[in-house]
Amino acid sequence: MQKRLLLLCAALTCAFLLNAKLTLPQMFQNGMVLQRGKPVPVWGKADSGEQVAVRFNKKTYTATAAADGRWRVDLPAMKAGGPYTLEITAGGSGGATPDVTIGDVMVGDVWLLSGQSNIDVTVERVYPWYTTEIDNYENPQIRLFRVQNETDTHGVRDDIRPTSINWKPVSKQNAWLFSAVGYFLGRRMYEKTKVAQGIVVNSWGGTPIEAWISADSLSRDFPMQVEKTRLYDNPDFVRAQQQANRQADQRWNQLLNGRDPGIGQHFTALDYDDSGWQKVDQYSMEWAKNGGRGIVGSIWLRQHVTVDKAHAGQPARLLLGTLFDADYTYVNGREVGRTYYQYPPRRYDIPEGLLREGDNVITVRFINKYGTAHFIKEKPYLIAFGDDRQSLTPLPKDIIPLSTTWLHHAGADMPSCPSGDVSLQNLPTTLYNAVLHPLAPYALSGVVWYQGESNAGNPGPYERLLTMMIGNWRSLWQQPELPFVVVQLANYMAPSDVPQRSGWAQLREAQRQVALKMNHVELASAIDLGETVDIHPLRKREVADRIGLCFDRMVYGDKKVRLMPQIVSTQADGQTVTLTFDQPLRPSTALYEFETAAADGRFQNAEARAEGNKVIITSKVAAPVRVRHAWKDNPIRLNAYTEAGLPVGPFDVYISTTRSE
Repeated sequence: MQKRLLLLCAALTCAFLLNAKLTLPQMFQNGMVLQRGKPVPVWGKADSGEQVAVRFNKKTYTATAAADGRWRVDLPAMKAGGPYTLEITAGGSGGATPDVTIGDVMVGDVWLLSGQSNIDVTVERVYPWYTTEIDNYENPQIRLFRVQNETDTHGVRDDIRPTSINWKPVSKQNAWLFSAVGYFLGRRMYEKTKVAQGIVVNSWGGTPIEAWISADSLSRDFPMQVEKTRLYDNPDFVRAQQQANRQADQRWNQLLNGRDPGIGQHFTALDYDDSGWQKVDQYSMEWAKNGGRGIVGSIWLRQHVTVDKAHAGQPARLLLGTLFDADYTYVNGREVGRTYYQYPPRRYDIPEGLLREGDNVITVRFINKYGTAHFIKEKPYLIAFGDDRQSLTPLPKDIIPLSTTWLHHAGADMPSCPSGDVSLQNLPTTLYNAVLHPLAPYALSGVVWYQGESNAGNPGPYERLLTMMIGNWRSLWQQPELPFVVVQLANYMAPSDVPQRSGWAQLREAQRQVALKMNHVELASAIDLGETVDIHPLRKREVADRIGLCFDRMVYGDKKVRLMPQIVSTQADGQTVTLTFDQPLRPSTALYEFETAAADGRFQNAEARAEGNKVIITSKVAAPVRVRHAWKDNPIRLNAYTEAGLPVGPFDVYISTTRSE
């Protein structure tokens, strides 16, 4: 028996070694989508000099592994179809039995979506806007692949990390934590083409564009950016700093909990006597300050809610808008939810049986490590009942609105939590190295780039950086005309009635200029899809629809598609400025968010109207030489649209009778 076990172990070890020498990238898995109409690279590693056979759709293609073990075959351009099986065999394995078999392979269109958090925003986050259509939609022809976050300060990697979402077919469950833009784009493009769609999402919230560009590209114009990353190319230092940050955070929380009176006095309990607590208005923010500065530490708020007999015991959903920064929220003493940072909406389910007839209490424990705790305005604050309680458009029918008056009690006032920044994902080149370079040369139909919020504080170099990045990626894929759609940043922050100096507007103009100057780059503007109080607006289906229009024209050659209007010419006659566009606009006698300036560069609001494909502007300044539109953080009054319903996007142009902008 012992001898047989030894022989079995030896056989298994040999089999493992035979299979181990043939490897493929993580992108090659069951359910994958291959790009139609283009040569399709299939690549991996094997023993040096080993012959590798790739069999697909009844044909076999061979390659020989180079000295470094790398091999590659290019499948010929194919029509859409499937499912197929992809088989890869290394010559030393005996030939007949494949070393790797990948099933349920479709041939269709593959889209790569990249950028920062507005690509990251999940289906779960936007679900209340689109409940019915998400609940009722499944499609095995649309496959989802999520690249796992990783960084590398040293150099490019050969492969990405294994992923939990690897070519899963679209369903509510599979898409729940997947990119909402990616989900809706897949649906939209499938409806357009009726062929399989592969949606590859490779994004990281808060990251600057520099993180997505190669060191070789950056070093030419921005050498100090590359040097900055080299400072962190020390795994021992990074590991030690990260451990120190974790220990500091643990100690800070330990001291906070030890000093917080609400922990020992049970501030969350329904029967706790809060009659001595101070009444405060949730929007005043004075309750979150001490000596004029925001309280770092914890703050407690309670609110009593009366529930009638008909609603007592029912499951419900508590909507607490959006809070800054972290919160622990309780209903009748039971925790119903917690969120560790400011951006996610607070949507907490109240389980059946928790609400009782009569008096109920909601308790919120704010925890802030910086800034000032506060409620975000223009968000819903209520308890919702019924089958539609997860909807936001429209709001549920059966609700109990919350009061803006809360009972307040101080928690623990703390010093700032010490930390050293080792956010490697924000350093130049680190994401290109770890999660972008390994994807090439996987065949693509096009790329979506939705990023810029993290560069809006310094928008000056963005046009050069975006131009560089697109060229960088096209070189990596060896596709000089790889289609790119750039999503122009949405409107955000407080509106203004007067002209602004806006970094967001400058960055949008950089995005526009890149789309104007580079071939096969289109702009999909979200300038009217944003929210004043939320950097992550929820209308992602509409963003995906506009991206899809760009691809309709670029990829499928649909010349009937009208994209965002472009200025054909500008002309000034005294204080009247005429802008001519490439398509008709909706007629309007009063357009807003237009400004003009004379040679001194001081802009003033201007009156404007739309007639056909022209906008006629009446300038308040004499001899206008420049005209701007939607040049604000949040040009909320924008109302210039094409007949097809697309906005006239932001721009800043010089006025000329001959020059086309």
